[in-house]
Amino acid sequence: MSAPAVIEGIVAHGRRLGRELGFPTANLPAGADAPAEDGVYASEAEVDGVRYRAMSNLGSNPSVGGRERRLETHLFGFEGSLYGRRLRVRLLRKIRDERRFDSVEELRAQIEKDKEHILKLL
Repeated sequence: MSAPAVIEGIVAHGRRLGRELGFPTANLPAGADAPAEDGVYASEAEVDGVRYRAMSNLGSNPSVGGRERRLETHLFGFEGSLYGRRLRVRLLRKIRDERRFDSVEELRAQIEKDKEHILKLL
């Protein structure tokens, strides 16, 4: 990917699984025409003119029976609610493909590794 892909939209309610895993996410719909391939990304998110380092997953969440393609973004250092607000996410660097995990614990452990990796990159 030469230039970072950008996905922008209004944050929608999800299943709140990210919050249960300790990584609350802002959910944006991402149809088949989203300008990037599925996977986990080091990203940057902007809300109300403020930019945050972030990690994003683009895909359908196969580990938890997801079907719809969406962009889920965890903003590092953000406090508060994003529901109904406009969010602009730049996917800066893909760090791995989306994949199915055998358990929620395995998924949580991988997300923690992804976070550590991304924070070193950003």
